[in-house]
Amino acid sequence: MSSPLTAAVGTRAGVILVIDDEMQIRRALAEALADISDMVLVAASGAEGLALAASSHPDLVILDLGLPDMAGVDVCRALRRGSMMPIVVLSARHAEDEKVQLLTVGADDYVTKPFGLAELVARVQAQLRRARAPTRPTSSPMVVDGLIIDIERREVRRDDTLIRLTRTEWQLLYTLVTHPGRTLTHQQIFDAVWAKSFGNPQQYLRVHLTNLRRKIEREPAAPRLIITEPGVGYRFVVPPE
Repeated sequence: MSSPLTAAVGTRAGVILVIDDEMQIRRALAEALADISDMVLVAASGAEGLALAASSHPDLVILDLGLPDMAGVDVCRALRRGSMMPIVVLSARHAEDEKVQLLTVGADDYVTKPFGLAELVARVQAQLRRARAPTRPTSSPMVVDGLIIDIERREVRRDDTLIRLTRTEWQLLYTLVTHPGRTLTHQQIFDAVWAKSFGNPQQYLRVHLTNLRRKIEREPAAPRLIITEPGVGYRFVVPPE
């Protein structure tokens, strides 16, 4: 029986597909995801996973990078070519370059091995909510953790106090807020904010995001809204209502 949390609107899936060559992980994920989906399908290879994705049209795919027959990036690219469903990647700590590449070709998020099942389920639920959320009208401000972000007016407030952002800080916040729950790579954010500028994306972002966090986070040293994904990028977190 589903708990009140897992039964919440937007967090339950019809079908979740797990593509991983390790039997123990497939079993653990199938059990952990049973409460938030009607069916969990598993595949031990890229080819099997793509065939299941084509026949079952899953609501979300969990994709391991270390598959025996295909590179993870090729599987991700093939999945994204046929559907806009969320793709959550499982990756080893040493595979940062591949994680970045996967996010660039269409993955929505990644979880590093070894991982906690509770964290993975939370990430999956966040992606399901994001995928099913109606397009937010630009006239409707976003309220998150006491912060009011008004896209139309280009304003940010907390407790009725206007928070003054520089143009770059606003562009950073806008880029992250319009992709809630999705991990964006350093390069993706850099390209969105600085367009055709040249430079080191990580160096630029580190300075400006530190300043942005000081202004919008309740505790900048322990951020709750803009989360760092080490070696990869950043993610804007919207807590469930």
